[in-house]
Amino acid sequence: MPDAPEDVARLAEERAVARASKDFATADTLRDRIADAGWMVVDEPGGYRLERPREEAEPRDRARASDVASVLEDEPDMDVSVQWVCEGWPGDIERAIAGFRANEGGRSVQYVIADVTDRDPSAWGDEVEVVWLEEGTGWGAARNAGLKRSRGRTVLVMDGSVEPTGDVFGPIESALTDARIGVCGPFGIVTHDLRQFDEARGGDVDAIEGYLMALRRETLLAAGLFDEEFRWYPPADIEYSFRVRDLDGRATVVDLPVTKHEHRMWFNTKPEDRARWSKKNFYRFLDRFRDRWDLLVDPLPEDERPHRHEHEHDDRRP
Repeated sequence: MPDAPEDVARLAEERAVARASKDFATADTLRDRIADAGWMVVDEPGGYRLERPREEAEPRDRARASDVASVLEDEPDMDVSVQWVCEGWPGDIERAIAGFRANEGGRSVQYVIADVTDRDPSAWGDEVEVVWLEEGTGWGAARNAGLKRSRGRTVLVMDGSVEPTGDVFGPIESALTDARIGVCGPFGIVTHDLRQFDEARGGDVDAIEGYLMALRRETLLAAGLFDEEFRWYPPADIEYSFRVRDLDGRATVVDLPVTKHEHRMWFNTKPEDRARWSKKNFYRFLDRFRDRWDLLVDPLPEDERPHRHEHEHDDRRP
């Protein structure tokens, strides 16, 4: 840092020490002091650098989801990427991040938030990558915009309703050492008729629920991103799990130390709207997978299977 004043360089070193000890409150305070001195600290693999902000920096614009650059084809440089879509209630996500940070266990962890609200991105703090998306971005497009920024070997697709209360990463990494497992998480569901889905307590399941879905980076690349026609989240998790299953990957429940709180978006959406949107999305799932009995763990016998338009709406609730 030859161009940075000695006091600024000292603050930057103190901030690096605070980050290494996971004292993020102190790190944020030191970042602000560096900014007050007219400098900007930029984190990068292996350290940081100090830069002078541009004299007339343009205000940050909210991006179109389709314009977000992908790093998925790059070599991963983090152990884990954890990603949320923020459509409101940022405190839920902050609660989850705090739970993860308390149990990183020496891993390098990237936290990514695809934010469709008008919250100032800087409010999330230094240690979070924020993809600030334009108003009106649908759930699927927002989810994909965040996933495109994933730098980890393991990727967690998260909902803010889930709070880690212990080491989540260890059991997930252990499960995913089994190459036969394509997607895992603590909440699984099964179906016998491709219409009605029920919760499952453990073992192999037909789908992992989107509260927490974990997969290897290479599985994400092979299965592709979420269907952006899902502007509302159910049953995007079922559809994605089936895509992973179609790659000969198992969906498996893993016991994890998490607490599931109220799903804010579900309970703050009018019942008639969520019923209409969920039904539309479920038909989209059926258009692709209604005849894929081979993907089910325990399908109905062939002579008991429903006809094409019989009972075609999953009435699952959070």
